[in-house]
Amino acid sequence: MAKNLLIVESPAKAKTIEGYLGKDFLVKSSYGHIRDLAKGDMAIDIENDFAQKYEVPADKKALVAELKKLAKAAEMVWLASDEDREGEAISWHLFETLGLKQEKTKRIVFHEITKPAILKAIDSPRTIDYNLVNAQQARRVLDRLVGFELSPVLWKKVKPSLSAGRVQSVAVRLIVDREREVQHFNATAAYKITAQFTTGKGKETVKAELPQRFESEADAEKYLKDCLNARFDITSLETKPAKRNPAAPFTTSTLQQEASRKLGFSVARTMQVAQRLYEAGKITYMRTDSVNLSETALNAAAAEIKSAYGNQYHQQRVYKTKSAGAQEAHEAIRPTYFDKHSVDGDISEKRLYDLIWKRSIASQMSEALFEKTTAQITASTRKEYLVAEGEVLKFDGFLKVYLESTDDEDSDDKESSSILPPLAKGQELFLKEMQATERFSRPPARYTEASLVKKLEELGIGRPSTYAPTISTVQNRGYVVKEDRDGKQRNYTSFVLADGNVKKEIKSEITGAEKSKLFPTDIGEVVNDFLVEHFKGIVDFNFTAKVEKEFDEIAQGLQEWTKMLHSFYNPFHSEVETTLENAERATGERLLGTDPASGKNVYTKVGKFGPLVQIGELDEEEKPTYASLMRNQSVATITLEEALELFKLPFSLPDFEGKEVLVGVGRFGPYVKWGETFISLPKNEDPLSVTYERAGQIIQEKMDADAPIAYYEGLGVTKGKGRFGPFIKWNDLFINVPAKGYDFENLSQADIDALISKKVEKEANRYIKTWDEEKISIENGRWGPFIRFGKLMLKLRNNEATKQKYTAEELADVDLEVIKKMIVEQVPNAFEKKKKAPAKKKAVAKKK
Repeated sequence: MAKNLLIVESPAKAKTIEGYLGKDFLVKSSYGHIRDLAKGDMAIDIENDFAQKYEVPADKKALVAELKKLAKAAEMVWLASDEDREGEAISWHLFETLGLKQEKTKRIVFHEITKPAILKAIDSPRTIDYNLVNAQQARRVLDRLVGFELSPVLWKKVKPSLSAGRVQSVAVRLIVDREREVQHFNATAAYKITAQFTTGKGKETVKAELPQRFESEADAEKYLKDCLNARFDITSLETKPAKRNPAAPFTTSTLQQEASRKLGFSVARTMQVAQRLYEAGKITYMRTDSVNLSETALNAAAAEIKSAYGNQYHQQRVYKTKSAGAQEAHEAIRPTYFDKHSVDGDISEKRLYDLIWKRSIASQMSEALFEKTTAQITASTRKEYLVAEGEVLKFDGFLKVYLESTDDEDSDDKESSSILPPLAKGQELFLKEMQATERFSRPPARYTEASLVKKLEELGIGRPSTYAPTISTVQNRGYVVKEDRDGKQRNYTSFVLADGNVKKEIKSEITGAEKSKLFPTDIGEVVNDFLVEHFKGIVDFNFTAKVEKEFDEIAQGLQEWTKMLHSFYNPFHSEVETTLENAERATGERLLGTDPASGKNVYTKVGKFGPLVQIGELDEEEKPTYASLMRNQSVATITLEEALELFKLPFSLPDFEGKEVLVGVGRFGPYVKWGETFISLPKNEDPLSVTYERAGQIIQEKMDADAPIAYYEGLGVTKGKGRFGPFIKWNDLFINVPAKGYDFENLSQADIDALISKKVEKEANRYIKTWDEEKISIENGRWGPFIRFGKLMLKLRNNEATKQKYTAEELADVDLEVIKKMIVEQVPNAFEKKKKAPAKKKAVAKKK
């Protein structure tokens, strides 16, 4: 038995570290948190200073038992979870749950998984930092209190099964507010003047733009007509040096933003890939708001820059962290070894590492030097001047490696700087073409995941560890969707001066198209409005930022965490009670107008199964009629005319191949129903426009898709594409079709035979013994046999008779009761029947 037990969070991290330490160390993983607040109730005793009730989840009981046994046998236990508050809390939970003793427990931290960093950490251990633990506990308890007390309010006043979180609610509010800004925005038009000149010396071209814009078509046209016979001269020429500095190395938020812009990664994907790179020892810790680089890193970067590019490309830079609440002693995200320009791994890991390496190296490189020229060009017939700008790169500096992206959506309206030909003040230029183009003001840009992270950081809301979970949660809860949306066609006017004439043209463009933007759902808007009305503090930006600062103060030992919770909870709980008693039910109901056919009011609102339109009143004798909104419609924007159209659904079409055909819209969107088969319409297809011919085409496409592409042992084989890529289906088995070695569109019978036979063999070897009625099986896994109980994967104990692991023959004959005993050891209440809920008391009639 090794003298030392070192515990980290993840198996990948454990595997990397194990290679750095000798035989005296056994490295084990806790697989994240080993315990959490108990489920089923709040698990917080408010009256007892917010004392928490923790429990070890069923799927962690076997692991905890194993770690306890190993810890008891070890001379020293090293807690090596991450260096942030969450990591500190994991170490504390391990210390408490495993019953460790202070004198034989050491806490170590490191921000990179390299041999020197691990050995240095071993040489400088510390104790658990309870200030960090308290800061994490305060956040966890506060978020549990908010969720546990607020969610039932939403169930009663808005819709069942809803939930609300503290930071998530603020994120939803930002998205709702931005959407309303966009919806209420009225675009204004103005005319942009651009011109192309020649110098008269061959084909050298000068592009210029008028700095101001004309608000009216008449003024724009007049300007061009005034320029018909004008002479154009350079009345001012200025050339001056310019420089550009590199960006700071990555923090969590800037990495998320840049990976979104350059690589198209979601925030969650960025963090998952960065986690793998960190655990493999390739980059430093990826949850940080620091832009600092260590002395070692600065020296390593300098050596690599000088070696790869030359001394003139190096310039040491020390960046200062702007975030007031920057967390404890972190470094910026950087490669662990600067001389490794690339790494092994999957394509995502390679691309993200390349981004991190380039940004880190560039941050220590020389500035880029330019020569910028600005020329003012004046028409003899007008007092305004056009401006031509150009720049020449004199020394590339950090641009040799890296250029930062931006979120500027107006960049296409700006003429990019180009290289100008040699020019002189007083020189005449010759007009080749001039345009006056109608341009429209733009609404504020909807948030992307990355720009939302940037906004949250600017407001001081959340921390590096919370950005990705926040954005995932608001989408998972159905309050926000991330999607592409088609734009609309818009006409605009253009005047062109060329060949001695001014010609007017009406052109068209697509405007308002969105890609991977965040939109609030109808239920997201209703919940947001309810919270804004009744729980202003929860969705107030300044209040939420203040709470984050208080967490920082707790982490620094400047504030007592239970005192902070009391100051929050008491007024919050009072708001909950008042709202439950007095608030009206919220549906986002909006009166659209009157139905011409019946004279009844038409409403739109969010109902039990989603957004709908209602004709009639609930309290009338004749019940209201309802219709669901379509995917591309919203309670906030639907018109009376659009609402009335929905009541034409469902409608029948003539039978197709002897079966009834119905077109309608339901919980999952528009559909064609053929007999008992529901077929979803393609995205953005209007169900009201579906003809008999189109319905027949949709049905035929479905039949073709479901038709067997081959047969195996007399049973049909179909194919499709799902969440995990292309697959074939045979006898209720789904079989993934790998890209390597197979052409999915042209699978041969030999391909299908090979795929199915391999899967059948794998499935046959998977199950050692099954008890279907009990939902219990013994299966072969990657690390050996295990018990599957429902959805749980449980440890298979040693054979009590032999005290050794079960052999394959023994497992084939093992008794069910023996396996049940193992299950109960890990899931104590596994086979206890759930108690029936007590019968509800009859409501007492109110006295009149």
